Amino acid sequence: MIWFGSVDDPVALGLVESFARPGGNVTGFLLSNDASMVRKRLELLRDAVRGFSRVGAILNPEYAAADGTLKALPPAARGLGLEARAYEVRSGAELEAAFAAAARDGMQALYVPEAPLFLTRRSEIAAVAASVRLPAIYTFREFVQAGGLMSYGADLPALYQRAAGYVDKILKGVEPGELPLQSAEKFELAVNLKTAKALNLTISEAFLLRADEVID
Repeated sequence: MIWFGSVDDPVALGLVESFARPGGNVTGFLLSNDASMVRKRLELLRDAVRGFSRVGAILNPEYAAADGTLKALPPAARGLGLEARAYEVRSGAELEAAFAAAARDGMQALYVPEAPLFLTRRSEIAAVAASVRLPAIYTFREFVQAGGLMSYGADLPALYQRAAGYVDKILKGVEPGELPLQSAEKFELAVNLKTAKALNLTISEAFLLRADEVID
């Protein structure tokens, strides 16, 4: 039996047959990091940080969901009047070089998508972003709590609480493949004002009122 508590697109990754009937011994919950979420994050970053037109994105090509982000990024950026460029990061050793390259290329902001490598190195990523003085948006509030500027994405604790119900059903004998995949229902916007001040950014009161968590 395979049960996952968070994943991007299990159909595209070949983990399940369909969302309604996963089949086999697999089921779980989705992060909802689709093309609409890429655009939503870029839109929030644009609303919070006025005046930028070029955004860089770091991607781990060894993470399966990176392909979806790479395809969604250019049209999402164009729709908002932005130019986007991607930078590959396969290991922690490549982080600083990728951020420095983005700064040299004239990127004015950063998009950091979901990837296990990035989440585990969130404090390092936030520090490197600050060192090259580029405002960045991330996928989870854990990045903001580690010093990142802002994030928008699924509320992981809420997702895991819902997932516990599936675990209970499976332990009681329900076949995992008969349980439909479910998407995250609760999303949150977090902002770190201390980081904004360090970057000499002024985030409007109207935008802060939209945030679920503000760290100052």
